[in-house]
Amino acid sequence: MLLSRARGGDLSSLALVPNSSTSFLATFCSISMRSSSFSLLRSLTLSLSHCQHHHCYFRPIFTPPLSAASKTFRLPAVSSSGTFAEQLASGVSGTEENWGFSNVDEREPFDYERSFASTDLKHLESPELEVKELEELPEQWRRSKLAWLCKELPAHKPATLVRILNAQKKWVRQEDATYVAVHCMRIRENEAGFRVYKWMMQQHWYRFDFALATKLADYMGKERKFSKCREIFDDIINQGRVPSESTFHILVVAYLSTPVQGCLEEACSIYNRMIQLGGYQPRLSLHNSLFRSIIGKPGGSSKQYLKQAEFIFHNLETTGLEIHKDIYCGLIWLHSHQDTVDKERMTALRTMMQQAGIEEGREVLVSVLRACSKEGDVEEAEKTWSKLLLLDDGRPSQAFVYRMEVHAKAGNHRKSLEIFRDMQKHLNSTSYLAYHKVIEILCRAQEVELAESVMVEFLNSGLKPLMPSYVDLMSMYFDLGLHDKVELAFIQCLQKCRPNRTIYTIYLDSLVKGSNLEKAEEIFDQMQNSGAIGVDARSCNIILSGYLSSGDYVKAEKIYDLMCQKRYDIESELMEKIDYVLSLSRKVVKKPLSLKLSKEQREILVGLLLGGLKIESDEERKNHMLRFEFNENSGLHSILKRHIHDQYHEWLHPSCKTNDAIEDIPCRFSTISHSYFGFYADQFWPKGRQTIPKLIHRWLSPRVLAYWYMYGGHRTSSGDILLKLKGNQEAVEKIVKTLKARSLNCRVKKKGRVFWIGFLGNNSTWFWKLTEPYIIDDLKDSLKVGGETIGSSTYETENISFESGSDSDEKASDYSDDDNM
Repeated sequence: MLLSRARGGDLSSLALVPNSSTSFLATFCSISMRSSSFSLLRSLTLSLSHCQHHHCYFRPIFTPPLSAASKTFRLPAVSSSGTFAEQLASGVSGTEENWGFSNVDEREPFDYERSFASTDLKHLESPELEVKELEELPEQWRRSKLAWLCKELPAHKPATLVRILNAQKKWVRQEDATYVAVHCMRIRENEAGFRVYKWMMQQHWYRFDFALATKLADYMGKERKFSKCREIFDDIINQGRVPSESTFHILVVAYLSTPVQGCLEEACSIYNRMIQLGGYQPRLSLHNSLFRSIIGKPGGSSKQYLKQAEFIFHNLETTGLEIHKDIYCGLIWLHSHQDTVDKERMTALRTMMQQAGIEEGREVLVSVLRACSKEGDVEEAEKTWSKLLLLDDGRPSQAFVYRMEVHAKAGNHRKSLEIFRDMQKHLNSTSYLAYHKVIEILCRAQEVELAESVMVEFLNSGLKPLMPSYVDLMSMYFDLGLHDKVELAFIQCLQKCRPNRTIYTIYLDSLVKGSNLEKAEEIFDQMQNSGAIGVDARSCNIILSGYLSSGDYVKAEKIYDLMCQKRYDIESELMEKIDYVLSLSRKVVKKPLSLKLSKEQREILVGLLLGGLKIESDEERKNHMLRFEFNENSGLHSILKRHIHDQYHEWLHPSCKTNDAIEDIPCRFSTISHSYFGFYADQFWPKGRQTIPKLIHRWLSPRVLAYWYMYGGHRTSSGDILLKLKGNQEAVEKIVKTLKARSLNCRVKKKGRVFWIGFLGNNSTWFWKLTEPYIIDDLKDSLKVGGETIGSSTYETENISFESGSDSDEKASDYSDDDNM
């Protein structure tokens, strides 16, 4: 760590390493005899007690003689425990499921500690940091004060640390603050070192120190504090410097080590800049770990990273590094999942595998079958199937499913059913995916009796989910004009599945086509009143056509006004009719020119802002954009995002408006930039930083609390309700006082800049009774006290405990952060 003289007796002469207590005692005795400052000795004693508390010990780092003029801060050597290529081989190879086809939750998690144990790390270049020793300073008072700061600062909370430093402004200079920051890193108090560094940057005498910034960024990254590491990384770039190779490497690994949404994208961005901006050649372990994280994404979400995966493969090729079998297999797998498959590239990759002496395994052959199923290439699919039968790994269920799809696209749905029966015979079991596929094929072929018989088998098997097959059945009945069967399938689906917009829309269309307009109006109202279902352009056009056809022009005008408000596109043939209807009532046919939030939208927005919704403003702060972000791993958010998408549909950016045929809503979408959001930006995000408005106590309506709970709240396993909040303590106290005035007693816990408001015991019941009328119907069972939680993340709340009381007595520092908690 901090370089010291062999004879020296100051705080920089020791470093933290495990299992070396004997070495420390000898060094400590030497220091205590030769130190010229009693306060310096106290500082060392404090360091000893602090590290013994954490079961750590000290020893001298360097034995060679060193220059007396300056001392250098160096990264310690990193031990080896295997390269990431070896980890990739053991962790990723095997069945297709490792790449997200199924069973994705059981895949091996990213091993952060082993990634830093790679032998590559000790070869990374890093600048040397020179720091003078205390004994070289001419003033006795300066030495004493520096020793006192080194002792005091690590022991205090961020706010107190900043106040202590502010009290020393008259005499502290760059060299002094650098010494204190380095000392904090030496004793592994990297958070304190970061606070000192941020304080330095605000001083008039501050000069950018590349070596100090690099060391601090590296240490923050190794502690998984990726946001702080990234902050220093950006500071380095803003100073016109290129970060060192170690900083790039460690920041990528830090991003990969966390489950926080969006970190993989950031890791890819830093990796690309490492090559394009820094001109570095990443180590083999970094290539492999990033590639592994890409193919480890759940479901089919990995396919969007194809270009990034190809870029990693290209870098491995051009730098002459070893390309492991699983890199080839993973890249072929990614290509096979694309909507438009590049078969030439897949063939080229397979050829490269053969030239490298790597045999094609089951995962490659299944990927080839998947590609064939998308193009209906029966000949290639049967050749691949024959190769698959020669392997000893057995016949994977996915391969049967892809063969079924191949023959269906060739127009031979009977052959697909035969393959399905063959699968049942050989595997003695059938996956839900196989049932989905065969029912889809039979419904497309309009084989009513066969599709119904297989559906009965599916229901009796107890497998789930059933929804995709119900959608296929109802679509087939609708196309054949069997409206009675559409209704029967709809009722049965509601009894067995969680309803969604797709089946409601099919049923609504069937009712309108069957001239049952009264029932259609009832179903449309159910959709509109359900937060989890909602209406869209397609359903509005369907009911509008029904009203126009029946001559109910009053209701047609109401639907037209709703579509104008939501900015839904009206079908051209309906537009001609509605023009005639509006001309009869002497209305001007035009959509509203200005947008305005309704009262409900305003209350929902306040609740979301309290829960963490972001607002981005332009440089002049004239226009502002709402950025909605939902946790892709949360079952609660997967339902909430559909409701929010519908609520603010008219405000959404055109690129964020999904096709009506697409059921899934992206986890991130944003509104257009508009001046109307200026009030909320000034109140909640002044100067681009989140805060709590002074008048927040006036806006805490039950609906606001409900959406705050749904978006930024959690219900613990014990039934307590927690609300997450960022801001200053004064505003939090105002919120708590307002809640107590409504008989909602709560407690507050503070971690960094984040406050947690907890409703414990009976108080959670009172909170639920107040907010329940505004909770989305499909979330009530999951959020109510005593309900069964679905997909609720415990990553942030697992360490929150109110038993020890609140630790929010001290105001949060400007530098406080809860990154990665």
